[in-house]
Amino acid sequence: MRSLLGFTGNVTVLLPYSNYQKPAVKSPKASATATFVKTPSRSARLEPASGPTCDNLIGLRYLAVVGRIGYPLGGFQTLGMNMVPTRLFFTKGVGKHKERLTSFEMALRDAGIAAQNLVRVSSIFPPHCKLIPRKEGLKYLNPGEVVFAVVAENSTREAHRLVVSSIGVAIPTDKSTYGYLSEHHSFGETEDQAGDYAEELAAEMLATTLDVDFDPDKSWDEKKEIYRISNKIVRTANVTQSAVGAKNGHWTTTIAAAILLFDDK
Repeated sequence: MRSLLGFTGNVTVLLPYSNYQKPAVKSPKASATATFVKTPSRSARLEPASGPTCDNLIGLRYLAVVGRIGYPLGGFQTLGMNMVPTRLFFTKGVGKHKERLTSFEMALRDAGIAAQNLVRVSSIFPPHCKLIPRKEGLKYLNPGEVVFAVVAENSTREAHRLVVSSIGVAIPTDKSTYGYLSEHHSFGETEDQAGDYAEELAAEMLATTLDVDFDPDKSWDEKKEIYRISNKIVRTANVTQSAVGAKNGHWTTTIAAAILLFDDK
C-alpha cells in the first residue's frame, strides 16, 4: 500500500468465506505473492509475502484490516489491543480572536496541541494507563499526527462573560479496571466550581460500575469520603480552563483536553 499510505508492512485482511477455495494468487502488478489461509472465524486471511511493497492489496474488496501495520518512523502496532492507550496527559488553553474558529485555534496553541489532527473520543480512562505531566506528554507529539483526545470546549463573544471548560478523571484502585473521564463546559462558574463538578461526574460514573454505595444527593466532599473508605477509587482530579469574554466583542474560547498516547511513542 505504499502508493496510498506511504509505508510497507505486514497486513492481515479479512475476506468473505467464499474466497476459501482460491489458491495462491499473484496480481499482475504485484511485487509480492498473496496466500489465502483458512481460519476458525470462517474467513480467509490474506498475508502478503515479504517484499518491497504491498501493492498487491490495492483494489481488493475486504471487510477489515486486523493485522500489523508498519509506520514510517519504524516499529509495528497491532490493531485491537495495541489501540489501548498506555499514557495520558492533561492540557488546557484559552484563545481570543474576532473569528470563532481562530479563537479555537489560539486556544489549541495555548494548550500545545494545535499542530496535531485531533480525533475526539468518548470518556474511558484505559486499564493500566499512566497519567503523565503535560510537559512530558507534549514531547511525544509530532506535527500532523492523528491524536485521540477527550476534549471539552466553550466559547463566548459576550463581553465580561465567564466561560469555562473542564475534564475530570476518576481512576480505580485496580489498575486492570478502566476508569472514567468526563467533559464539562459552562458559563458563570469559577474554575474550582467547574473542576469539582467534572471530577464528581467522573467519580460517580466509576462508582456505579464498581458497585460503590453512595447517595447522589450528598455533597462532593461527602462522596469523596465514601469513595476513599470503599478503597475502590484511588484518585480523582481535573484540569480546568476559565476566561472572561473580551471587551471588544471578540470570541473567547476555552479548552481542556486529555491526550491519549500509545506504546509506539
